[in-house]
Order: sequence, then C-alpha cells, then structure tokens
Amino acid sequence: MSILKVWTIANQKGGVGKTTSVATLGGLLAESGARVLMVDCDPHSSLTSYYGYDPDALAANLFDIFEADVKQASDLPEHVILPTQHEGLHLIGSSIALATLDRKFSQKPGMGLVLKHLRDALQDQFDYMLFDCPPVLGVLLVNALAAGEQLVVPVQTEFLALKGLERMMQTINMVTKAQRHSIEYLIVPTMFDRRTKASIATLRNMRDEFGMHLWEKVIPVDTKFRDASKQHQSANFLYPDARGVYAYRKLMSTLQAREHQEKVA
Repeated sequence: MSILKVWTIANQKGGVGKTTSVATLGGLLAESGARVLMVDCDPHSSLTSYYGYDPDALAANLFDIFEADVKQASDLPEHVILPTQHEGLHLIGSSIALATLDRKFSQKPGMGLVLKHLRDALQDQFDYMLFDCPPVLGVLLVNALAAGEQLVVPVQTEFLALKGLERMMQTINMVTKAQRHSIEYLIVPTMFDRRTKASIATLRNMRDEFGMHLWEKVIPVDTKFRDASKQHQSANFLYPDARGVYAYRKLMSTLQAREHQEKVA
C-alpha cells in the first residue's frame, strides 16, 4: 500500500506563483506515474479555472466537503473529484462559497481538521495530494497547514513579496505552537528575472535572511506557464523543455529527497 504524501503550497500574498506551482508539480508527478489529487482551497478558484472548469457550475466542490464532515471516502459528495486532461491527475474544485467558511463554521468543533480527514479518507486512492491555498489566514489555510507534510512557500523575487513572506513566517510559528510540532517548509524564489536588479537584490536578501529554509535554485520567469494555462494543461506536457518546467523538475526532486531524508531520520 502506498503512503499518501501531502504538499501544501501557501503564501499570504497573491500573485507569487502558488497555482502555477501546484499545476506544474502536479503535472510532473502525474507524468512520473503517480496518482495525484490537487485541491483548490482558494475561493478565487484559479486552479479550478486553470483546468477549464467553471467554479459556478460544478456539481460539487470543496465547500461541500466542509459541509459533509468527510471521515471516509464513501462520505465524499458525488462528482467532487474531477478529471483533468492528464492521466493520473485529478482535482477537487473550489467555489466562492469558501469565502464564507470562517463566518459560518469557524466555531464548529473540528473545523481545523477537515482537510486532514480528507487526506486520511483518500489514503489508498492517491500517491500525492497538493493544496493550493488562499493568501489569507483563516480556516482554509489552517486546514491545509494541519494536513500537509511539506510546506512550499513560493515567493516572487521582488521587495513587496518579502512582506507577505514575513506574515507567512508568523503564521507558521503560530500554527507550530498550536499544534506543538514543527512544520517542514521550503521557501521557493519564483518569477526570477536575472536581467533586473530588483530580482537579484531580493534573492540576495532572501538568502541572507532565510538561508537554510531557502531553496538553492529559482523558478525563472517563463511565458510558457501562461500559455499552458490558456490550454488548461500542466506546462510539462506541452513544453517539456521549457526552462520553467526544468526548474520545477528540480524542485520536485528536492521535495522528494526531503521526504526520503525525513523517512530515514
């Protein structure tokens, strides 16, 4: 029996490459033969739209899972797991209704563990589960952090993005104290443009401040990601030799190596 591995992709700033990271890592894992489930936890539904689904027209979405109190696979709402154009790559879509979760359910017992229960319910059906998180602290982000085993924090290499990273570090510390265990996280510089002084200077600052938690490589600016999203496909299947895809292959290898090290330890 395979052991489901869970990667949470999060940052408390929008536009840093979270959805691109989930779509590309998910595609690369599926390409390698893994059974992958991507979960769109953002009410803006960018990942859902990425794969060609209309969030307003889904028969079931992540909001239904929060309402259903899922404890086993048979509890899942029908049609909540959606196919993509790629074999082995599936999606649970989002909805604007997720924006109401904090108001409706924040005081309900166990609401911080819904995604953890989802993970446990699907343990035998998938090899990897990837969470695309909203850029705000609330029920959804706390759920994804509680359910995840590795946290990937994409950070655009520009000065304003460092502020979002500071907030994310505060959230990690808060959740770590609440759960009484550490969260393994890796900060990933994204949208790096070596032609600009801002990208180079920001990367230098990140290396100085976050050293051991910072991925040693970068995800470069690459228009192929935008082209792939227009075709509702993961970039690796359309542009396997693109420099951005090459960088994500390296990131996937790093994350898998970290899993192996943790298992050995």
